[in-house]
Amino acid sequence: MEQVLILLAGYPATGKSTFCSLFLGRHPGIPVVAPDDIKEEVWDECGFDDADEKERLELEVWSRYYARIEQLMRAGGPIITDYPFSGKQKPMLEWLVEKYGYRSVTVRFVGDLDRIYERSLARDLAPSRHLGHLMNRYHKGDCLDDRMKADCLVTPELLRWRCETKRYGSFRMGDLIEVDTTDISKADWGVVADRLEEYVVEKGS
Repeated sequence: MEQVLILLAGYPATGKSTFCSLFLGRHPGIPVVAPDDIKEEVWDECGFDDADEKERLELEVWSRYYARIEQLMRAGGPIITDYPFSGKQKPMLEWLVEKYGYRSVTVRFVGDLDRIYERSLARDLAPSRHLGHLMNRYHKGDCLDDRMKADCLVTPELLRWRCETKRYGSFRMGDLIEVDTTDISKADWGVVADRLEEYVVEKGS
């Protein structure tokens, strides 16, 4: 693998991070740039007091994200990025890919949105989930014992609206591998990794 951008895209809570960990087990050392990690970093640094402030911080999040992708592309080598990408990010990513002579491969994770919502809610309610995702006011150190009281929990209707209007399920850059993870326990991550390696090795050799 040389100059390839691997995009783990598609619906939220569909196993992108799980697959990423498995793939890194096969190919350790590939840098991963995830917008959600940068969001958490910015939220801890800056905090926000309402939905408008949280929205304004998005500008800083995406500025850092594209800067990090560009820095890695200058150095060369494979990059993995993990997010429910939409058309909003595509123009800048395509520009960077073209500028630095990269190829793109998209692994798109989809499935039944009712089942995916159940996993999304369980993830949000887990203590390991950064509280900033669930709140319209957050400062580092804040706690919420009952996460069902969070004021920014995603509803089934909101999840469906986001997925359908932002077209998470149709995002694609470069070659495409689509994975249905309606039942995530049946996902054969090894087979998905094999398929991704076929694209990467064939195109990058």
